[in-house]
Amino acid sequence: MLKIEHLGIVVKDLEASNALFTKLLNREPYKMEEVPNSDIVTSFFMMGESKIELFSSETPDIQRYLEKKGEGIHHIAFLVDDLQSEIDRLISEGFKPIMKEPARGADNKMVFFFHPKSTNGVLLELCAEIDAK
Repeated sequence: MLKIEHLGIVVKDLEASNALFTKLLNREPYKMEEVPNSDIVTSFFMMGESKIELFSSETPDIQRYLEKKGEGIHHIAFLVDDLQSEIDRLISEGFKPIMKEPARGADNKMVFFFHPKSTNGVLLELCAEIDAK
């Protein structure tokens, strides 16, 4: 793992949260986008070498999460060089995947998630840059 790529924060109202974090961090988000095939909308704030990702969605999974836990830190994402080898390594170490295979995520990344029950209650995301070709 190379670094913490981002902290994912789930929010009810992305526009209001962008305004709040713009005041808090004294900077605008550098990017907003819809995640392909997911009904999730994100915005990113750059903080040194890492990012803060705010995201919202009307999907049932995210709505249940918000009802149960409320807004706040949802996941931590680590940047990796070789996504599949890190997935294989973590599975061999006993970490439980949520996904069957990596998927395209926000910010030009391929992503893969591990279940919080196997990571001391923290939803873990691995992400790798998609080659620009």
